[in-house]
Amino acid sequence: MARIRWFTRTSRIVALCSFANFINSADRVIMPIAIVPMTKVFGWNLHLQGWILSAFALGYFTSQIIGSFWASKLGAKNVLICSVLLWSIATFITPFLAGSVTALVTCRILLGFAEGLGLPTIFHLFAHSIPVEERSRAFSYLLASGSVGQTVASILCPHFAWEACFFWFGSFGFCWLFLWYCFYPRDVFTGEEAIPLHMPKVVSHSIRWADFILSKPLWAIYAAHFAMNWSSYIIMNWLPTYMHTFLGANAHSLSLTSVPYIVNSIFGIISGHIADGLLLNKSWSVLNVRRLMTCIGLVGPALFLAMFGVVEHLFFALILVSISMGLSACNSAGHLSNHVDVAPNHAGTTFAVSNTIATIPGILCGHVTASLVTMSDGKWLGVFLGATFVNLTGAFIYFTNSVATQIL
Repeated sequence: MARIRWFTRTSRIVALCSFANFINSADRVIMPIAIVPMTKVFGWNLHLQGWILSAFALGYFTSQIIGSFWASKLGAKNVLICSVLLWSIATFITPFLAGSVTALVTCRILLGFAEGLGLPTIFHLFAHSIPVEERSRAFSYLLASGSVGQTVASILCPHFAWEACFFWFGSFGFCWLFLWYCFYPRDVFTGEEAIPLHMPKVVSHSIRWADFILSKPLWAIYAAHFAMNWSSYIIMNWLPTYMHTFLGANAHSLSLTSVPYIVNSIFGIISGHIADGLLLNKSWSVLNVRRLMTCIGLVGPALFLAMFGVVEHLFFALILVSISMGLSACNSAGHLSNHVDVAPNHAGTTFAVSNTIATIPGILCGHVTASLVTMSDGKWLGVFLGATFVNLTGAFIYFTNSVATQIL
């Protein structure tokens, strides 16, 4: 079985990009946890909390396509370095700006903008650096590292002063820049290091922006990504608040919000290996594997989120949301890997478009959730049932319209 070997050019790229995504994901989880003690200090109401949490997604929304364009024009390495540096600075200075809501929201938008440059750039690197038979695992490691980052932040942040959380995790980005300088491979592909592709890339000079918008197979990916993120943003932004206000979790119990991310990272790696194993079995096509993993990653979380919304016991609720997040990780070997199947030359751009659309739930999540809870007199069931409906719809659209052959 083909595998990623440590210290090869490919493994170093995967490791460095995965660590960048670790930091990226950790930094975005700090505020949802820190906002609980910060609210007590600054007296923010639920709607104001929602706008502060959604400010990140607003910045994230604006930079996806820009990141893809810059990666192609300026070089993926340069864009990724600048991205990590900018989001690390934005994280580090957050405590200094917390006294002003305007300054804090602006900083959160800047953080989102910088982090939004990251994944499209990494997808661009992976599309040109990772062999076909290793891509499911590479993407699984990449996304699992993000879950690990969320896990570490969720475990540590409740036990530190909220200011210290931003200082420590902001500093991690500066450490990454040093590691990148030391370990990123600067040699060119030669001989055995050349990337073996099962289907050669076809260079096309007639691609138009309309091709990224009018393609049904791409919209199948976009819909699945939108549905996945609708649930993910609700859990990421509101789980600490939900556990604290509705399930009675105390400040130290908020460390339990790390459990869903632990399960997510484990499931992500397992699903990547399972997907690659199925691909080595000639009876499974790439399309069937992508559809299987996407349906597991959307239908499974939909069902468990519906149950999560009616459970009032902290322990059982934690089990249900953890299973939901774990199954969601199967999307890494599903529609997220599908980008390099359908657009090997433009995976960074298709992912940028997809992630731009899939950031809309992050922008809406804060205000919509706060409004639903307020109108329901503090009840959250409508929030989770809405996520269930969105997930099922996304799964149906992907299953009926997806392909795994090159279209761009």
